[in-house]
Amino acid sequence: MKRKRKFKRKKPSFAKKVIISFLGIILLFGVLLAHRLYSYVYQPNIKLNDKTEQFVFIPSNSVFSDVVRILLDEGLLMDKNSFEWVAERKNYKFNVKAGRYFINREMNNNELVNMLRSGMQVPLSLSFHNLRTKQQLAGKIAMQLETDSISIIQLINDSTFLDTNRLTKENVSSIFIPNTYEFYWNTSAKQFAERMLKEYNVFWNSERRKKAADKKLTTTEAITLAAIVESESYKKEERPIIARLYLNRLEKGMKLQSDPTIIFSIGDFSIRRVLKKDLKIDSPYNTYINKGLPPGPICLPSINSIDAVLNASDNNYLFMCAKEDFSGYHNFATTSKEHIRNAKKYRRALNKRKIMR
Repeated sequence: MKRKRKFKRKKPSFAKKVIISFLGIILLFGVLLAHRLYSYVYQPNIKLNDKTEQFVFIPSNSVFSDVVRILLDEGLLMDKNSFEWVAERKNYKFNVKAGRYFINREMNNNELVNMLRSGMQVPLSLSFHNLRTKQQLAGKIAMQLETDSISIIQLINDSTFLDTNRLTKENVSSIFIPNTYEFYWNTSAKQFAERMLKEYNVFWNSERRKKAADKKLTTTEAITLAAIVESESYKKEERPIIARLYLNRLEKGMKLQSDPTIIFSIGDFSIRRVLKKDLKIDSPYNTYINKGLPPGPICLPSINSIDAVLNASDNNYLFMCAKEDFSGYHNFATTSKEHIRNAKKYRRALNKRKIMR
């Protein structure tokens, strides 16, 4: 029988050991590098401390360095370098878009850069109510949008804008229907005004326009009258009554003789008592001197007041005076004799409370 020969397994040479070790190091390095790259791109990189979410505002004309500074100033980035690395590779550095962006603590660099680069901002709910002047409106809007109040005032007083839309400096405020609207934060003054014109045309549908025309009012005249109605009473149930009262006076060619128009002419909205000398103030808004409606709204009337004009109640009243109990309601009259009695009662109540202005 032949003996089987035993073969000894050769030990790897030193060179092979070096190669295997080197390949192992490369593999380990590759794994570590892959993990690092993965963490750069996909690990959460937002720090919100005690908050779970936050909005960040990127102004118009910002460059990438501005974005980084804003994120750092807000204390949002845990690792600035990883954000910059991802931003560079996704070409965000040259695609900065202004806006109001929603940030949450789970966001990684990839998600953050994608959102900022695409301009995927979150709209905000913009509201304005109970405003008297264009300046107040501009200030209110500037508090909620990126645009400033001066830009808004300049635009709505611009002759080209006014002529194009058949408006005047006095009645341009009629296009701003008080409500809550969705806007992007970086909306410009021009974009804001154009949107308000669209909303105005949506509001003035065929039904509302017909109701205004039936009362021989244009849309701007209806809003001008609604502003007087709103300024006269905050009691919604009274507004259709007051609206008809003033329509009655207009139809008869009587002066409106509305105290709120005097207060608007003076410009002091803290006045609680209109004096006889005030009735002589030289102003196109003084309805004790001038017949018809004033040249524009004395406030931005609510939708409720506009609809009160369009759906005015049926009455024959020609006069009104605040009730002497200061309830906010009014005494209405069809004759001047009855009105004089009501006015005397109210004046006595003012004197009793020492309300002289």
